[in-house]
Amino acid sequence: MSESTIYYSYTKSPCGEILLACNEEGLTHIHFQDGKYTMQPKQDWIRDAKPLCDAKDQLLAYFEGTQMQFDLPLAPAGTPFQLRVWEALKTIPCGKTVSYTDIARSIEHPTAVRAVGSANGRNPLPIVIPCHRVIGSDGKLRGYAGGLAIKQKLLEHECAFAIESDPGEQLYLPA
Repeated sequence: MSESTIYYSYTKSPCGEILLACNEEGLTHIHFQDGKYTMQPKQDWIRDAKPLCDAKDQLLAYFEGTQMQFDLPLAPAGTPFQLRVWEALKTIPCGKTVSYTDIARSIEHPTAVRAVGSANGRNPLPIVIPCHRVIGSDGKLRGYAGGLAIKQKLLEHECAFAIESDPGEQLYLPA
């Protein structure tokens, strides 16, 4: 199978610069450039913002608080287990958090908590596949590719939006 062409661009956000990449099938990468690790586009990637306009617009709406759900074609590369975990992550409502144990149970692998954590950490599409909504079973923030400060910022942003859209709902931010 031949590799498909990857297009990339950058966008600004309250969490710093973000690298976005896609192929013909959909979004393949979202990477916080000001986070814990940076990512450089591969040499054969093509810089072209046009294929990423929808992703940029939806991320902007997310950060403005006008859209918390994404409607984008996604094409993350991963193992069957990782893809299953990432599908489960997409079911976590905005403003809510769940534990790695909860995700392991939801995919019917209750003893695979560490493997779930590993898959969560390899998620190539943070925010859109909301791995930041997963916390430790003790209620504390655990690792995040963008760094814990960005994870905390995203959770605070979503909590504020969720309270605004449903003031009667009680939400808890991890300690």
